[in-house]
Amino acid sequence: MNPFELMKAMGSIQSQMKTIKEELQKITATGSAGAGLAEATVNGDFTVQKITISDAAMSMNDKGTLEVLIASAVNDAIAKAKEATEARSREILQNIERRG
Repeated sequence: MNPFELMKAMGSIQSQMKTIKEELQKITATGSAGAGLAEATVNGDFTVQKITISDAAMSMNDKGTLEVLIASAVNDAIAKAKEATEARSREILQNIERRG
């Protein structure tokens, strides 16, 4: 491959990576713990977007339990987001390969 073809290929790869990143940022996933006592929503970058604590969880007045519920809800959301981002990445790459 000559240098010009290599540079063209690099530009295409950068463009594809940008597309993938933009698509993954659109993903959100919500995880829960304690049968809905706590919920967490994360995006495709695995950044926590929202934490919801039910009134029932708040009325327990148990800081340790709340901490465990929140951590579990965040971990559940992250696991779901990972699954969704992996699936979406595969779709995007398959589409790129078909076009390429």
